[in-house]
Amino acid sequence: QLHRRGFRCLHGVDGSAGMLEQARRTGLYRELRLCVLGTEPLPAPAEHYDAVTVVGALGEGQVPSTVLPELLRVTKPGGLLCLTTRSNPSNLRYKAELEAALGRLERSGAWQKLLAQEVEYWERATTEEESTQGTGYISGVVYIYQKCPVPHLEEG
Repeated sequence: QLHRRGFRCLHGVDGSAGMLEQARRTGLYRELRLCVLGTEPLPAPAEHYDAVTVVGALGEGQVPSTVLPELLRVTKPGGLLCLTTRSNPSNLRYKAELEAALGRLERSGAWQKLLAQEVEYWERATTEEESTQGTGYISGVVYIYQKCPVPHLEEG
């Protein structure tokens, strides 16, 4: 969808060489790099990207919420960050931790929340226990933040 909407300079990272190979076969990415989010720095200089997205990786047993400052580091001032997580029962503890970390960064002035939208039918549930009210789907949340510009200090 991003490519169809004019975004042509896409870079991707993943902790799995196999997933990077699948991404490479799409022909959509200008650059793909192996990186385990949350355990090593992103392979990009500070304030490099206009937008950063993390979809399908912020969840229990996956990418820790401690990755947020690193995502901010590589985003340009005024740039956008689009993050997602699931709202299924086994991810509720992680979701609470993530939302607490998101809120701390917002209160510190690092970014501004533009959107936090629940999505009822995020992905198909693999078990009935994970299904949201018997729908067969897991719900999720899309968060969009804008990195705040660095304030200019008065001289003198």
